Amino acid sequence: MDRKEKKEHTRGRIIEAAFRIMGRDGLFSARTLDIAEAAGVAHGTVFAHFQRRDDLLCSVIDELGQRVAYRLHLLAEAGHGVRDILWAHLKGLAEHEQLYVRLITEGRLLPRTPRMSFVMIQSAISLHLGAAVETETSAGLLRPMPLHLLFNTWIGLVHHYLVNGDLFSADGSLVLKQHGATLVDHFYSLIAAQSS
Repeated sequence: MDRKEKKEHTRGRIIEAAFRIMGRDGLFSARTLDIAEAAGVAHGTVFAHFQRRDDLLCSVIDELGQRVAYRLHLLAEAGHGVRDILWAHLKGLAEHEQLYVRLITEGRLLPRTPRMSFVMIQSAISLHLGAAVETETSAGLLRPMPLHLLFNTWIGLVHHYLVNGDLFSADGSLVLKQHGATLVDHFYSLIAAQSS
């Protein structure tokens, strides 16, 4: 590995460690010292890659958004439907469920730049879901309804289960893996056109 590759590799390890530590301890409670230890680097190395803690936080949220959006982009390019988009959304979130729960519970406290990154995650989901909804509504598979209400109802359902995970997963397992199929089926039944 050359110097540039080593630098990128170290930066990636720090972000991966931040995913785990911020998911476990909270966006604001996670200590950079713990992140450095989890990444296997010196504490000062974190600040060699991210001048401020907010820069690290923003990078973590950006990376989460890219990972979730990547799944959705792949499905959208393949022309998949609403159920596929909903599943892709849940799968993308489930990979980093603890961190995402922290984002939705602590998001209002975020500084402007990372908060805007969080908004961009929602925009990517909305874009792909909107295209699939339009196609299925035109085909008569879904009831016509304002997209913003449909999208916010989906997000509200998912966020309710995540924020109240202790109610839905007594054994501490991940909520989306345990209840994802139920959420997708229920939501789709709410928006599906009534058969005659």
